Amino acid sequence: MSERLTEEVLQELLGAPCIDSFIDDHEFSSRSLAEYLQGLLEAKHLERVRVVRMADLNETFGYQIFTGARNPSRNKVLQIAFAMALSLREANRALTCAGASMLDPKNRRDAIIIFCLDRGCSLQRVNEELYRLGEETVC
Repeated sequence: MSERLTEEVLQELLGAPCIDSFIDDHEFSSRSLAEYLQGLLEAKHLERVRVVRMADLNETFGYQIFTGARNPSRNKVLQIAFAMALSLREANRALTCAGASMLDPKNRRDAIIIFCLDRGCSLQRVNEELYRLGEETVC
């Protein structure tokens, strides 16, 4: 489930002799959030029902997110990210797949979330840190 860094792909694009050759050599994926999450579940050997529970989501709503029937808010995606112990790169990809903005280290609240993701914190722990520092909690 290793994906190439954006910087690497950008360098290939800028070094391409023409756009046609670059386009022909690359697959442009527009995976849905459901497809991306399913891939992560398989790669990390996680069970959807356990992730939904750990993310503190309503079971029906969580199931709908994982099947693509519902498009979650940014905070719901972050809840799932913490429940699945995603890396920053994986969490940002999930946010992008959901049509939400990626985490921005220049944003105070996002910086706290990034720090907690990097340290492998639980959903409860990130919410405690956000609350302690006067920011809106994830859930």
